[in-house]
Amino acid sequence: MSSGPGTASAPATEPHDSPPTPDSPASAGRPVRKTSMFSSLKVRNYRLFFLGQVVSNTGTWMQRIAQDWLVLSLTGSSAAVGITTALQFLPMLLFGLYGGVLVDRLRKRPTLLVTQSSMAVTALALAALTLTGQVQVWHVYVAAFAVGLATVVDNPARQSFVSELVGPQQLQNAVSLNSANFQSARLVGPAVAGLLITGVGTGWAFLFNGLSFIAPLTGLLLMRSRELHTVERAPRGKGQLREGVRYVTGRPELIWPIVLVGFVGTFAFNFPVYLSAFADDVFHAGAGAYSMFNTLMAVGSVVGALLAARRGTSRLRLLIAAAMVFGALEIVAATTPTLWMFALLMVPLGLFGMTVNVTTNTSIQMSTDPAMRGRVMALYMMVFLGGSPVGAPIVGWVTDTYGARVGLAAGGAVAALAAAVIGLILARVGNLRLSVGWHRGHPRVRFVPREQREELAAAA
Repeated sequence: MSSGPGTASAPATEPHDSPPTPDSPASAGRPVRKTSMFSSLKVRNYRLFFLGQVVSNTGTWMQRIAQDWLVLSLTGSSAAVGITTALQFLPMLLFGLYGGVLVDRLRKRPTLLVTQSSMAVTALALAALTLTGQVQVWHVYVAAFAVGLATVVDNPARQSFVSELVGPQQLQNAVSLNSANFQSARLVGPAVAGLLITGVGTGWAFLFNGLSFIAPLTGLLLMRSRELHTVERAPRGKGQLREGVRYVTGRPELIWPIVLVGFVGTFAFNFPVYLSAFADDVFHAGAGAYSMFNTLMAVGSVVGALLAARRGTSRLRLLIAAAMVFGALEIVAATTPTLWMFALLMVPLGLFGMTVNVTTNTSIQMSTDPAMRGRVMALYMMVFLGGSPVGAPIVGWVTDTYGARVGLAAGGAVAALAAAVIGLILARVGNLRLSVGWHRGHPRVRFVPREQREELAAAA
């Protein structure tokens, strides 16, 4: 029995010849409708997936904290912690697009069973080494790189599998709930990891993470195959990587949101650099303030994800507006004179940052041919996840040389400027023009088709 729409197969692929505009839904032709905040949880397969991710994401955040602390304890070097992080992101930068090609060829559920199992084995091996006192720093390096290799396939597979679980009508809601899930774990996981590390040691955090994969693996095994929105897989062939790149670059509705998230992720999302500098150098408040900034930002991110879950559609104009507001808020935060004002701004920063993330993810998925979705999402994740480590040395140098306030303001200015430029490009592609006028006694600024603006000017 199906608990979601369209159990046998996915609806026919929508044409992708006409790019959406800042005023149009990201997927033209699909109905625009309001939805309840948790509507996709009515779908049994997605509910199993979501509950598994609740447990697994908590374990993932616990391992991130424990891994950094273990490396610092073994070496006493912050540079070693940076090497560990780099090793975990390096495979995505090197092999991300190849992972997308594999995902388009393979069935998603068996692929996820393999990738999730491999990450569980890695965590359990690290737990065993740590609990027996045999762990060395190179063991952590190898484990981080192994997790990164699994992520090359796991990330695009999980992203594209969501559409098979819920179908296009619930995709916006499901992507938003996934983001809320991850950000909620970001609040719980580090706190639990801190208790375990101080109470019984880092090895138990690795053990919890390894065991936490039982939940998503069980969920995948319990899913009903007949209720999945099946997608035609890409056949094995030469040139599929180049084909995926050409597919993205030839579609403004795909390439420009990815370019935008690249600028935002590289220069504006480097919060470990910015927030640690503000906590230590600007407000002289130490680690407690840094933790508070991250917690408040996570709260805003959860709120942003839940608000996105209520929207029935994803519009590129929302993406442009959210990115501009996000950049402007960073500039404002850079000028705040007191710690409490800066801390309060972390909530809207988290909210609008998550809006950029969710809107980009959803608009790209809904504008992509299902047979190309793995490659497109791999490119998106490579840009989004790879931007921060690439930009960290740049924003770190700016922050060290000119101060934390200049660094944060510069990052916000890059995000706002990139959003404005890309918004104008999308408007030009969609043959839109800026319309400024009054509506019910209030000023209104919007993009309208050129012909409609000419009619409005003639009527005036």
